[in-house]
Amino acid sequence: MQEQTNRLIESRGEKIFNSLMIIIGIIICIITFYPIYYTFIASISKPLYVSNGSVTFLPHGINFESYKVAITDKAIWIAFTNTLFYTIFGVTVNLLFTMTMAYALSKKRLFLRKQLTLFTVFTMWFSAGIIPLFIAFKDYGLLNTRTSIIFGFAINTYNLIILKSFFEQVPNSLEEAAFMDGASNIRILFSIYLPLSKPALATIGMFYAVNRWNGYFWAMNLIRDDNKMPLQVLLKKLIVDRVANETEAAIITSQSMSSPLTIIYAIIIIAIIPMMIAYPFIQKYFKSGLTIGAVKG
Repeated sequence: MQEQTNRLIESRGEKIFNSLMIIIGIIICIITFYPIYYTFIASISKPLYVSNGSVTFLPHGINFESYKVAITDKAIWIAFTNTLFYTIFGVTVNLLFTMTMAYALSKKRLFLRKQLTLFTVFTMWFSAGIIPLFIAFKDYGLLNTRTSIIFGFAINTYNLIILKSFFEQVPNSLEEAAFMDGASNIRILFSIYLPLSKPALATIGMFYAVNRWNGYFWAMNLIRDDNKMPLQVLLKKLIVDRVANETEAAIITSQSMSSPLTIIYAIIIIAIIPMMIAYPFIQKYFKSGLTIGAVKG
């Protein structure tokens, strides 16, 4: 009887806990989603309603003039293409460098493996800093080059550790059998390890892609040519220009269909669409991919 009572109490406690978790989850989702939602409804509203604070939960004066202006602006398409270029080739370089180094560090036969692993992990805790890194780019002649963006940040140590831990879980018998058949390390990596590592590769690939797509700080400091500028840097430039333009509010009327602010909102929506489209296809790998790093260090 006592055991049934404890089970009933536990069941009630679990229900209360689950209900609280659901409520908290809904609140977090609303807080997270609302800025994106507001950006969208502001981008399709008349500038006058946006500037006077009338747009909060519903759009007013719905129109798509801001999107029309955005997609017909040559500078935006150049920046969008640059971002796409940096993301595609950057993620390719990221994955290639990360998986080859992770494979090497996952092998116990590697000379000075522990020391090299410690040296690699050390970079997660300490770094030279922004100014020394910028000076290094300058001394190597990488300022205002696409190479600095693509190859300058080829490996993220956290992602490297995730992939290394995954490789360590692959049975050694598979590698030994491949060696007996005369396969090289490169052949083993690409024919055995990578096909078995899709969850980890998809996870770190998405991490790299998001960082590449949203990255602007180093691109802002390293790139000077507008034709090489990514979309996020262009957005930052537009925002700064708008803040500097004190006459914007005076030229907004009830007939205005777009303004620098609503155009910025439209560009933001255009910028986040690719990642929102890609995420659902990668999400199924996240659970297995993210828990890998917790198994082994």
